[in-house]
Amino acid sequence: MTHRPWNVRYTLLLISSVALIATACSSATDETDHGLDAEDTGVTNAELAPDFAVPTSDGGTFNLDAHLASDGRPVFLNLWASWCFPCREEMPAIDAASKLHTDVAFIGVSVQDTTGEAQAFLDEVKVGYTIGFDEDNIVDNEYRPLGLPASYIISSDGVILERIFGKVTEEDLAKKFAEHFG
Repeated sequence: MTHRPWNVRYTLLLISSVALIATACSSATDETDHGLDAEDTGVTNAELAPDFAVPTSDGGTFNLDAHLASDGRPVFLNLWASWCFPCREEMPAIDAASKLHTDVAFIGVSVQDTTGEAQAFLDEVKVGYTIGFDEDNIVDNEYRPLGLPASYIISSDGVILERIFGKVTEEDLAKKFAEHFG
């Protein structure tokens, strides 16, 4: 009996696919020290948001831990890319929500993209909330989105309250903020 080479290839492809899916779906281990334990937040089974610092489109830097320590507002973190059509569709809604919900800090971070392509995209879309560039893939590696767009609602204590995979609307965000922040 002879073995067909395509059977071996398909078997290897299947094994690789299962391994990739298992890796993508596994939860991230947070090795970042936020100075908080889950007990300190009052939330059981809390997952602290990984800290990150990214350069911003206005020439500054956004640092999550520094923001939480100094500003104290909860954060709506949106991960996007210039090549992502749903990202392009949702950004005006996020911008409108950022103007209505000033008690929440909004930051969009370009991931899986070059800064030049992301900036060209921003020149078209024009939003008023803070935009950062994940030049070193730190945010993408730490938050591991299952696809783009991906958003995270982070409490003022640095706890990830909710992950949202896919496009959001202004109405979606109003409901989610009311649910999480009253």
